Amino acid sequence: MGHDVDGHKNMHVDQGALPGEHPGKATDPIIKVRDIAWLEFRKPDLAKAEAFAVAFGFTVSLRTSEVIHLRGTHVGSPCVIIRRGKRTRFVGAAFAAAEDSDVVRVADATGQKVHRLPDTLGGIAVTLTDPGGQPVQIVSGYTEHPELPGQDAHTYNFGDPRNRINATQRPPRQPARVQRLGHVVLQRVDYLENLNWYLHHLGLIVSDFLYYDGQRDRGPVMSFIRCDRGSIPSDHHTLAMTLGPSNRYVHSAYQVTDIDAIAAGGEFLTERGYKHSWGIGRHIQGSQIFDYWRDPDGFLVEHFSDGDMFDSSLEPGWAPMTASGLAQWGPPASKDFLGIAPSKASLHELKSILSSLRTDNEFDTERLRGLMKVASS
Repeated sequence: MGHDVDGHKNMHVDQGALPGEHPGKATDPIIKVRDIAWLEFRKPDLAKAEAFAVAFGFTVSLRTSEVIHLRGTHVGSPCVIIRRGKRTRFVGAAFAAAEDSDVVRVADATGQKVHRLPDTLGGIAVTLTDPGGQPVQIVSGYTEHPELPGQDAHTYNFGDPRNRINATQRPPRQPARVQRLGHVVLQRVDYLENLNWYLHHLGLIVSDFLYYDGQRDRGPVMSFIRCDRGSIPSDHHTLAMTLGPSNRYVHSAYQVTDIDAIAAGGEFLTERGYKHSWGIGRHIQGSQIFDYWRDPDGFLVEHFSDGDMFDSSLEPGWAPMTASGLAQWGPPASKDFLGIAPSKASLHELKSILSSLRTDNEFDTERLRGLMKVASS
């Protein structure tokens, strides 16, 4: 028989849940998705979007006058689909079902219809809407592109034995070749309602919870959520969700080979005038080495490498949410990353705070005080 493991012991988190706290899983989920498949965006300038995407390390697998598909080097579907639209926006995420019958099961349970995906993708899907009003697709049977040549991992002379002899390290200053889509982070005004919806409909499970300092008794305000694949390890988080004054995309993350790919790829982006947000560092929740960038439309995107893999036996960790607790090492979290640098986005978020405090949701004045403490903690 299996047993639950405290994988958070002696780590940078508390020792787990207290009696009566959120269990981090649904009692009887409809299905259990196996991974995130792709993200979809609308943007008015596809040429500008493609130029950044290629510099960031994507490969274009489809290009028409109305849509581009961006893929990684690993076998699989596109990581990102960008369709031409009048305004820039995040449309939603697609999650991969374990098999076709799971798509049908979700459709039957929710009263939705199964539909065929475009020929450029293949397969079938059911489209749901989460409590935040965002479309969520469950997909299966889509076309998987073959593997592409990737960047070789470096041979390091760390410790013993020393394996690199009569050879130097000269990582080229080039795009960090994206291997795959890792995760997406979403903000919700009704965080717990949305969290429970994803756990129930997609069978996801929580790896780590964060709570505002002094407000643990009110429950968590952020969760890092992984796929439940039983004994098969899954990324520490495929989806992360946080409480906030608006329903919005926060960032998405894409795996690359190693820290040299991240650093050299960052130099490549800097030389081309793209905006750096925060990094390089190593996160606590998930442990991945990270580097964050803004695309030309202001969307936050992450290069990452060396992330944690958990199977289903680990119980959720609990820790206070602090800016200093976002990384084990690296520069302090930037104002841009925290969303407090002067910008159109931060002005919109300020307006959202005023609006959300006038309506019935989880983001109340006490939660606002907790959020304000995060940036200085």
